[in-house]
This record gives sequence, structure tokens and C-alpha cells, in this order.
Amino acid sequence: MIALPLVFLYWCFAGPALLLAGLSLRGEIKRSRYVARRLAEQPEDLPPATVIVPVKGDDEGLRENLAALAALDYPDFELIVCAHSAADIPAGVLPARVKVVLAHATASASCEKVQNLMAAVRAARKRTQVLAFADSDGRVTSGWLRALVAPLAEPGVGASTGYRWFLPDPPDFWSLMRGVWDAVAAGMLGAGDNRFAWGGATAIRKEVFFEARVPDFWQGALTDDYTLSQAIHAAGLTIAYAPGALTPCREHITAGPFFAWIRRQMAITRLCAPRLWWPGLIAHIFYCGGMTASIVASIRGNRLAEWALVAQLLPGMAKGLNRATLAKTSLPEYAAWFKRHIWVHAFWVPLATWVWLFALLASAFARSIEWRGRRYPLKRGGS
Repeated sequence: MIALPLVFLYWCFAGPALLLAGLSLRGEIKRSRYVARRLAEQPEDLPPATVIVPVKGDDEGLRENLAALAALDYPDFELIVCAHSAADIPAGVLPARVKVVLAHATASASCEKVQNLMAAVRAARKRTQVLAFADSDGRVTSGWLRALVAPLAEPGVGASTGYRWFLPDPPDFWSLMRGVWDAVAAGMLGAGDNRFAWGGATAIRKEVFFEARVPDFWQGALTDDYTLSQAIHAAGLTIAYAPGALTPCREHITAGPFFAWIRRQMAITRLCAPRLWWPGLIAHIFYCGGMTASIVASIRGNRLAEWALVAQLLPGMAKGLNRATLAKTSLPEYAAWFKRHIWVHAFWVPLATWVWLFALLASAFARSIEWRGRRYPLKRGGS
């Protein structure tokens, strides 16, 4: 028999954990229907576009990633590769159809990526009506730009966004774990207005870019995507999710860089989107606390705790599997990869929950971040 104080303490963690686990499944059917509807779209309004991708050193598969951007199935677009200087672009990676823009920016409160992006925006051709932003570590599908542009024709939509999906091949533990960990953010995107646009797959009409004062929001910014999202919402516009712009990332990672990467991701979120960071921290404290309490109580012979543990774990695993299933639907070219590895997005979710707690706690004490060889202080003025 468990003493009454211990029972009370147990349910202080297990109760909220069970509630959060159940609530996590809300909207999954609606999200699935939304993804199916978006993927079935055949956009007719395809205005001239400029695709901008910043490059800072070598990425795994960089030449193939840039080649995929140059080969997009879109009637009228230009591709701009932007960098601080020519030394940042490795030899032999540029496709034939590309414009190179070098910012040569001086020291600024804005991060180097933002400075490079602004230089590229200024260099975009005059007839361009849509600006699209990509990341150099993603290998987009041929319909990526069409999918991003489609929602921009809808009233009230200021920007559209895709997201990334890690597809390491051959797989290894840490590369797969990064995919399971990062897929949680992909699961936040769906119908209606979305809380953020991901910088590796974002499109915005050029006139909206300036009317919403994105360049002003980028002044002194540490990150491009959170601040662009703030500008869109401040202008009273929405961010639409474009599942057809889900971007495969093929690169691999090892343990040290993985933990540094997730800490940096959450440190930026804490600074730029505290309304996302704080609920995430509180929820994961209860998730992991409830898991621990149920395991301890089960070891002590409480059969109810065993069922409570199962009830805590199954919803998260089901949601992880649904995220991967929707990703498979969005990326039919990678059906073989999903057939072999989709199971990790269900069975590794409990472990990824603990990794999330680590990332959130570690980011709480971060005072600076390092990106591509440069260190940036974390301060409110550089949001």
C-alpha cells in the first residue's frame, strides 16, 4: 500500500500528464483532412517568384540541395544564393541557373543570415511578385514552390510555410532521434493561422513583405523566421501551412552537435517566442514527472500506475505515428524510407519527450548561441 502523501504526490504529476496526453490528440483528424485538401490543390495563380537561399560553408549534399532548388517545377522564377562573402560558398556546388549575391555586410546587431537575406531581397528582379526563402540543408521536391505559393492567393494570408523532415539515409541513432525530436514542431502546423513560419520554407508576396515592415522587424534580429512571423501577425495577417512544401533533410548528425543544436533551437524560441517556450517547458515537466511517478509506483506494486503509464505513453506515440504518416503523404518520393523507418516516430516518442525536457531546461540558462562559427548574445533587443 502506498502512503497517502505519496499517492497525492503521484497524482500531482500523473493527473496532469494524463490530461495533457489526452489533449495532445485534439485536432489530429482535422489536421489530416487539411493536409489531404492542401495536397490535392492545383494552383492556377503562379506569379513570378524569387527563391532565396543563404549559404554559409558546406552542408552535407549541398550541391544536390541547390540543384533541386534550381530544378523546381514552376513557370517563372529566379534562384538567388546569398552569402556574406565568396569564401562562404564552397567550390563546385552552384547550379548553372543561379544568381549569387554577396552581402559583405559590416558588423551589425542583426545576425549574418538576416543581413544576407536582405541583400538578396534588394537584388531580386523587379517583376518578382513572390519572395520564397529556403535553407541550404534541405533538398526540396519539384512541387515545393507551387505548394508555397498556393495559399498566398487566399484572403488574409500574409505568408505560407512548410517545414523540414529529417530523412537520414543510411540512418543512425542520433540522426533518427533528431527527426523524432523535430517532428513535434511539424505537428503544430495545420489549418487556420499558424504561430510561426519556418525560414527554410516560407513564401510571402513582395508587396506584403514591405507593407508588413518585415525589414524593420529584421533590424537587429537574431533570427529571420520568428521575426518575419511577428511582422505578419502584427499586420493582422495569417500564416498558412503548405504541407506540399515539406522539405526533406538528408544530413546526419552525431551526439555532441545534436545536443548543441536542440539547445540552440530552444534558446532562440525562449527569446523570440516565449509563448511557445513556457507552455512547452511546463508540459514536459509534467510529462516526464508523470512518467517517472508511474514507473516508480509500478515498481512498488501499484497496478493502477501501470495502466496510467500506458495511458500516458500511447497518445504521444499515436500522435508521432500520425505526424510521420502525414509526412509520408506529403513526400511520396520517399515512401521506401518511411516504410523502413516510420516506426521510430511512434516507439521513440517517450525517449524524445525526455530529450525535449533536456533541451528546454538547457536553453533556460543559455546566454548566447553559436551559429556557423559566430557567437551571438541572447538579449531581448535582438529578437
